[in-house]
Amino acid sequence: MLTPSPTAPPVRRLTHRDLIACADLSEDRGWPREEHKWGLLLTAGQGYGIDDPAGGLMAACAVTRYGPQERPELGAIGMMLVAERHARQGLGRHLLRHVVSALGPTPLTLHATPLGRPLYEELGFKTTGRAEMVSGRFLPGGPAPMVPTRAATAGDLPAIIRLDVDVFGTDRTHMITRLPAFADRLRVAVEDGRIIGYAAAWPNMDTHVIGPLIARDTETARALVASLAAHTDRPLRTDVDVRHEELLAWLKERGLASVAFNSVMTHGITELPGDWTRRFAPLTVAAG
Repeated sequence: MLTPSPTAPPVRRLTHRDLIACADLSEDRGWPREEHKWGLLLTAGQGYGIDDPAGGLMAACAVTRYGPQERPELGAIGMMLVAERHARQGLGRHLLRHVVSALGPTPLTLHATPLGRPLYEELGFKTTGRAEMVSGRFLPGGPAPMVPTRAATAGDLPAIIRLDVDVFGTDRTHMITRLPAFADRLRVAVEDGRIIGYAAAWPNMDTHVIGPLIARDTETARALVASLAAHTDRPLRTDVDVRHEELLAWLKERGLASVAFNSVMTHGITELPGDWTRRFAPLTVAAG
């Protein structure tokens, strides 16, 4: 257990009522407000924050637990933010220590920027992977994908959840069942009546983020991306595991450009569960 300083400011659980304060904090640090994403994280997961005596939040983050509620098998930490006026005062370290202690033996994962990685390493997180963010307007062209896709229906949800558990490595039903309302588009790839992949495109400011992207192989992933791109006039953004080199090369051929690289880090496990060969992109880097 990590023992907080007796003079450290209290950390409290956030609720959906704190959504605007979380969005204000994002904006304060030069991030998009991302109210839509914060809404998901504060309802499907748990927020932790430190109140600012002057109003609003000095620091905040979100945690999404997966697996059995009484004994989670994985926790994803995201949206770790400290207000600019309170930066470099140890608040981020204090908040993260509190969260790690609160989650006890639960294995943890997060996506770290180069700036944040030293703090996570200090608290025992290890780099176990890497993701590349790509963004831009999708340019149609090239050979048409051979894998058929269609809009997902309510009847597809049980099969989508079964596939997701197999690929993600633990149950995240509470997130997947929110996708039809959270995302603007949810599509499945089908072969012989069987779902072999699925992907969602959800709105984030002026872009559509593609995630999750779960697919049998690269050709299936391409088909899902192309089908989502055909139903939006917004730029696309996604975060792809760098081991999926073929998909990243194809996305760049289709007009998306590299924006940033993040380290995928874990605590308490040496690698993420599941099958990375079929896990192309997370729902969001904040929730895995």
